[in-house]
Amino acid sequence: MNYFSEFENGIEYRYGGETLRVLPWGESSFRVLSCPFGKMDMESAALLQPEKIICNIVFEKDKAVITNGKLTCEIQSQGENMPARIRFLNEKGKELLAEQSSGGALNRKARRFRPIAGGSYQLKVTFDARSNEKLYGMGQYQQDILDLKGCTLELAQRNSQISIPFYISSLGYGFLWNNPAVGEVTFARNATVWKAESSRQMDYWVTTGDTPAEIERAYMQATGKPPIIPEAGLGYWQSKLRYYSQEEVLRVAREYKKRGIPVDVFIIDYYHWTRCGDYRFDEEFFPDPAEMIKELKDMGMKTMVSVWPQIDTRSENYQEMYQKGLLVQTDHGLNVQTTFHGNNVFYDATNPEARDYVWEICKKNYADLGVDYYWLDAAEPEFSTYDYDNYRYQAGPVLQAGNLYPREYARGFYEGPERSGQKGIMNLVRCAWAGSQRYGTVIWSGDIHSTYQDLKNQICAGLQMGLSGIPWWTTDIGGFYGGNAENPEFVELLLRWFQFGTFCPIMRMHGNRQPYTEIRKANGEVTEGTGAANEIWSYGEEAYQIMKHYIDVRQAMRDYVRSIMEQAHQEGDPVMRPLFYEFPEDPVCWVLDYSYMLGSDLLVAPIVEQRAMEREVYLPEGAQWVHASTGTEYQGGQKVRVEAPISSIPVFLRDGRQEYLLNLL
Repeated sequence: MNYFSEFENGIEYRYGGETLRVLPWGESSFRVLSCPFGKMDMESAALLQPEKIICNIVFEKDKAVITNGKLTCEIQSQGENMPARIRFLNEKGKELLAEQSSGGALNRKARRFRPIAGGSYQLKVTFDARSNEKLYGMGQYQQDILDLKGCTLELAQRNSQISIPFYISSLGYGFLWNNPAVGEVTFARNATVWKAESSRQMDYWVTTGDTPAEIERAYMQATGKPPIIPEAGLGYWQSKLRYYSQEEVLRVAREYKKRGIPVDVFIIDYYHWTRCGDYRFDEEFFPDPAEMIKELKDMGMKTMVSVWPQIDTRSENYQEMYQKGLLVQTDHGLNVQTTFHGNNVFYDATNPEARDYVWEICKKNYADLGVDYYWLDAAEPEFSTYDYDNYRYQAGPVLQAGNLYPREYARGFYEGPERSGQKGIMNLVRCAWAGSQRYGTVIWSGDIHSTYQDLKNQICAGLQMGLSGIPWWTTDIGGFYGGNAENPEFVELLLRWFQFGTFCPIMRMHGNRQPYTEIRKANGEVTEGTGAANEIWSYGEEAYQIMKHYIDVRQAMRDYVRSIMEQAHQEGDPVMRPLFYEFPEDPVCWVLDYSYMLGSDLLVAPIVEQRAMEREVYLPEGAQWVHASTGTEYQGGQKVRVEAPISSIPVFLRDGRQEYLLNLL
């Protein structure tokens, strides 16, 4: 019996009600879909439509083989009442990835669809595991684990957790779970298991390449590359929780200007508004925002304002948005999705009409006053209890489509300004999914704590996010929770974090500094308060001089940072890279030691231990390395121990490149 046929330059397999398709989707890449019953949906959650590719296809009695460039896919029948098994091989015939076999009498199914009332399925897809394989990417999880082998990861969005289900394997392939459902993946020793809580079909994408860079570029070609970053993305951003008044904003900005310290972006955080969902400045605290923004611009500072997706039920826009069906739906219980200074629901960013509605309000109340960029906070969105099974988007139940939300939220604030004629769109967003990079998103790592462990976690998070397709990434320098300027231990941590931030893709100061001050409106109503001062002169003269120096370092690096941002735009390469990305032939580089490459020229080794004034650094084989602080030259392929007083971060220049840093570090 003939189970196989050609379909759109690929292969279609039908058996027992299942339709399985393997389609060329980019160079040396395949998209694999399976529908257990009925018509297959060819829309893609993450993948862009590729150019047409002609593949070599061979049909045998019980097997079909399709080859696209360096990647071959075999679909092998497993006998009566068992679905076919899929394997992927490189151009040398080496197996890269294979679905789990039936196991003979075990009667296993690699593609398992368990029906749910209403027409969807709980989906589980199982692949063979290899003990020598290392896995990297998958978005952002608050842990200091770079090699994800052995990890179980929730496929869901939370504050400081970002699910982007793409990984790069040390065996030479990349894998995207092209499914926005809430679920889980386990990279175990005996199997790799992907689960979706609710899905109508299976959809994944596989590519191969000779280097991590080749794999990464294929993924970025498939999901989209970032635009050209505006010039303001290259320098220093100033923020705190929160500048609560126009007077405070201008006082701080004028002081930076007076001291001759360049600030590219000045950020006005949340609750500058009246209520969530009003999307406008509160005139009590910001009486003339247009004049404020103009003065900031005259001082060379771009203005970014916070926008939340929450709509307070008392908001002036709530009733109209509710009537028009622009809000996330609650399936049962009270229609309260989060509580913050009142009962709130979220607008449905997966609904194009809702995106347009919110943008038009923001255009009138922000963009038309001169606001340049938007801080899209709570982008997961941040449900109070993350009861994913209780909410519904236009794109589908949150269990089935929930991970799309942050990307579509960012999309509204990219396509809206684009329609309005804005150039150089760049917005700060707290969450992402595959393809978010297309929409000018700077991702930051969420509301993390002010600890050395959190600092370690952020190094790992930045590297994983770069591999997951997000080159524009940053953290709250110093952490968000727990910092106090009167605590010398925190000041030390802040300085180490500030040094790390200098060598991040985006350099941004932020945090909820203690003590916290309550703010009341004129009518006595309590509004969101403000944290203690968080300017670089707020932590004593020694700390001020060190931080000022590193802002100067960042300014000196503008041309270099611009060049690697351009590389991200053109090729899709991360800005912040694990060592193995540049040195894949060196096995030591596949192990995390809190060092990384910024672009191809700078090896950065942050200090991540309290009171540490030196650290060991591995210098990859295949290059000469110059210690930027001392000018000492080292041969690659060895570990060196270097001093790092509180004013210094170990940075090494690859083959002596970027030699101007020798005079600064």
